[in-house]
Amino acid sequence: MVRKMRINLVTISVVLICIGIVMIYSSSSIYAWERYQDSFYFLKRHLSFLGIGLLLTFLSLLIDYRELKAYARPLFWISFFLLALVLIPGLGREVSGARRWFRFKFISFQPSEFANLALIIYIADFISRKGDKIRSLLKGFIPPVSVLGAICILILLQPDLGTIIALASVVLIMLFVAGVRGRYILSLILCSLPAIYFLVFSVPYRRARILAFLNPWLDPKGSGFQIIQSQVAIGSGGLFGVGLGHSKQKLFYLPAAHTDFIFSIIGEELGLLGTLGVIVLFMIFIKLGLKIIKNAQDKFGYFLALGLVLMISLKAIINIGVSCGVFPTKGLPLPFISYGGSSFIFDMVSLGILINIARTGEYP
Repeated sequence: MVRKMRINLVTISVVLICIGIVMIYSSSSIYAWERYQDSFYFLKRHLSFLGIGLLLTFLSLLIDYRELKAYARPLFWISFFLLALVLIPGLGREVSGARRWFRFKFISFQPSEFANLALIIYIADFISRKGDKIRSLLKGFIPPVSVLGAICILILLQPDLGTIIALASVVLIMLFVAGVRGRYILSLILCSLPAIYFLVFSVPYRRARILAFLNPWLDPKGSGFQIIQSQVAIGSGGLFGVGLGHSKQKLFYLPAAHTDFIFSIIGEELGLLGTLGVIVLFMIFIKLGLKIIKNAQDKFGYFLALGLVLMISLKAIINIGVSCGVFPTKGLPLPFISYGGSSFIFDMVSLGILINIARTGEYP
């Protein structure tokens, strides 16, 4: 049954990746030709990311995941250092006012994606070492929250509030499942609300996103443009879609059609059946992930799998929710499907670690 579980998990992931390859070309070919005179530009880059991801996934399968415990702290400090380094002008690449990437010739590296994985490994190791002390305020709650806070501050300086919300949610859920008292977590959330309010409404583009989420038609050609065009794409697809490659919204109407809003293009070209198919695939992925979590053979594996499944699930839920207008616009890609180097590669590494953990369990 262990082998069957791994095969099912790999099969679902491969199907999602294949959907991504097809939809990335479909949604980006015209834009790529207009900008780079090469309709295959984004597809070729994505295939190179896939190659790197496959290599790292294979490497993650070669080692016992329990060996990651010994590297939990070094990985955290490396991620911390990289997050600080990317903020230095000349080293970090700035795009649209955000300094989130290192640029290496044909590939960009986003250290916050590495930090997500490193922090999940660190928190899983912390929980597995603390035992019953995890219920203590001073020894079980404040240390991991302090580490989370340090990482969040550096990510906020990039700035990237969406990643902070997703990462903080994952860590707090991990701590709650581990036995941290609910009142500690609730107190932290309540204390954070004024800061979140300030961070959102003191920055014009974030405030505009919230207002556009509440009523995109207040500024249909400005802040509400993305949400409106996304909903138009999904709505125009109907039940069966307009046909693969026949999207109109990708013709410079919907920004980031091959990245943040690729789900909208799936809805337009493949219709309701296509979007439901993608959602069902993610639901099966989550179900398999929950089985891996439940049957993990040790505490570290349990919480490591929990963190990885939570991160992939939250990114999928937020991306789909944003495309449908359920959530305010966030720059989170759709796992395994959206174009994006660092995010896609680390999603594949997370998959490799999950398979590694599944390999040690026995399933009914």
